Amino acid sequence: MSGWVFIAVIAAAALHALWNALVKGGADKTLNMGAVIIGHAPLAILAVIYAPLPAPESLPYLFAGLALHFGYQWFLLRAYLLGDLTQVYPIARGSAPLIVALFSVLVLGVHLEGMELLAIAIIGAGIISLALVRRADGLRNGDAAVLALITGLFIASYSLVDGLGARLSGSSLAFFGWMALGNGLMMTAFLAVTSPQSLRDLPRKGLPVFLIGGSASFVAYALVTWAFTQAPIALVTALRETSIVFALLIGVVFLKERLSLMKLASTMTTLLGAVLLRFIRS
Repeated sequence: MSGWVFIAVIAAAALHALWNALVKGGADKTLNMGAVIIGHAPLAILAVIYAPLPAPESLPYLFAGLALHFGYQWFLLRAYLLGDLTQVYPIARGSAPLIVALFSVLVLGVHLEGMELLAIAIIGAGIISLALVRRADGLRNGDAAVLALITGLFIASYSLVDGLGARLSGSSLAFFGWMALGNGLMMTAFLAVTSPQSLRDLPRKGLPVFLIGGSASFVAYALVTWAFTQAPIALVTALRETSIVFALLIGVVFLKERLSLMKLASTMTTLLGAVLLRFIRS
């Protein structure tokens, strides 16, 4: 993994944490999730205008990715409605790189060095250990944990599909641009059926999240999709889950969440894995 790819994925992780905090921190999480996904549209339109069309052989991956991204967003929203950010986010993001690495090695035949596998395991352990942190009422939320784990399965699945599709497309930006437009249309239709009031409120109440969260989310995954074409998918997926570090900082500084010793130890473990992953092949 080159230095530029490493920097791009870390930047994507920070942007990803930002839009998740916007969704979780708002009173109407359905409105905020819709605003983020539909908010991809302005940059997505520019991408599809100026980037070449994806190669035809990438289209099955694009359509599969659309379905997987929508499933991810639905389960993430359900998990955020039930659980805390510090519970849902770690399980969802921490389980994904482990699933991707296992599938890449056992099914796709990707060769990872022992130290690379160790770094991935350290990142996953650091993030998942944050799920052991109890809520303010001292209880754990089993339903939210199950939904978060299902979300992690969707993350692992779309990471593999998008990575393979982006490599076949000839243009990772075009590939994601068309996917983002399709995803925005699906989210619009979903809100129109299930939460029409949220859709009506979006231009007024959801405009800041539309502009900030939507742009952050688009740029974050455009960077990740490009990185999938430059480095093993398992390594990119593992490194971008360090977004939990940025989520922790946002939670403590801006959302005024309490920083416990458990959270700090888990965050440092995640950072250790990220540093190890960066310098293994230097």
